[in-house]
Amino acid sequence: MAAATIVHDTSEAVELCPAHGLYLKPITKMTISVALPQLKQPGKSISNWEVMERLKGMVHSHQFSTLRISKSTMDFIRFEGEVENKSLVKCFLACLDGKTIKLSGFSDILKVRAAEFKVDFPTRHDWDSFFRDAKDMNETLPGERPDTIHLEGLPCKWFARKESGSEKPSEDVLVRVFERFGEVRNVDIPMLDPYREEMTGRNFHTFSFGGHLNFEAYVQYREYAGFIQAMSALRGMKLMYKGEDGKAVACNIKVSFDSTKHLSDASIKKRQLERQKLQELEQQREEQKRREKEAEQRQRAEERKQKELEELERERKREEKLRKREQKQRDRESRRSQRKLEKLQAQGQRRLQEKIRTEERKLLLAQRNLQSVRLVAGLLSRAKVPRRPARVRPGPRCRRHTHAVWLCWEGVLPPGGPQGSHVIRLRPRKLVGQ
Repeated sequence: MAAATIVHDTSEAVELCPAHGLYLKPITKMTISVALPQLKQPGKSISNWEVMERLKGMVHSHQFSTLRISKSTMDFIRFEGEVENKSLVKCFLACLDGKTIKLSGFSDILKVRAAEFKVDFPTRHDWDSFFRDAKDMNETLPGERPDTIHLEGLPCKWFARKESGSEKPSEDVLVRVFERFGEVRNVDIPMLDPYREEMTGRNFHTFSFGGHLNFEAYVQYREYAGFIQAMSALRGMKLMYKGEDGKAVACNIKVSFDSTKHLSDASIKKRQLERQKLQELEQQREEQKRREKEAEQRQRAEERKQKELEELERERKREEKLRKREQKQRDRESRRSQRKLEKLQAQGQRRLQEKIRTEERKLLLAQRNLQSVRLVAGLLSRAKVPRRPARVRPGPRCRRHTHAVWLCWEGVLPPGGPQGSHVIRLRPRKLVGQ
């Protein structure tokens, strides 16, 4: 069955069993067919996604709850769309049915046909004619007349006991839900019977695409009126679950009348006999397994005693070998620790010597700096300071600077101008940004 979908608008929901949060919501599906033109140019194709987007744009302010492609051929694309409420179906059909779509890059227009989705649901004529024409049915007996509903795709979690904490469906919950339409005579959930799969060869644990575990069930009403009311109420409906937080989800379920005499007295008795045979067979198998297990345990006990003696001898040898190995390991660790200690001591000695050499070099450099300072101080103390200001004579220009000056002291330079080693040439410092 289809996966459960989120329901945003629950205004059209009908109560089924509010105590368990179960409601019935109308199926609001529609079928949309888009006729495709003949593609004349090889290699050119029509995008299904573009067609889907054009369909979404044709409904103006409304939106599809779901829109998916159900079938795609060279001649047409068939979509299945679903909306929130039944009242919107006619509005959507008016916007889509008989309209056309113009795709970019194609000269032909695409015709759109839309119709309401036809639900596969049996009618009263179907079950009346079936039971009337069936020769192996006796309408006076329960289960052989139209009184049993076959349900498929029911989510297990929705029909589980809340206090149990299990996600397995409960027959009691199933009865409380469907006795709304009339007195329930009998119910059956095949997946709860551990022997049912072995009896029928079917797998009753089915998963839907959404990952929810679903189950099938049979509900038999005592009166024909209850069966009629239940079938009428479930026609064109899907099952909706509303949690305590107010959020609602819905899923489609398959509803049909039972035509296999599943809950007839003969079928129930037959299943009970088969279940009893299977239980007896299972007991015999368990008894055989128990005897085999006891014989195996006795044999294992004898083998265990023999192995214990062998194990004691091996353990003694192993302990002796282990003691020797541990002694060797301790010796190796002792030698390794000694070598590591010697290595650390050598490294410490080297670091100490390196530090001593570094300090000696620093001391030597400091002494040399001190001697240089003293020497410069002595030379400066012997120099004569001129009393008169120095004369400034412009010097020749250089390539890097705009001008240079010659500074000299009167009475110090020899006659003939600034020549010789007594001339001090000063250049202006380069300005920031030049």
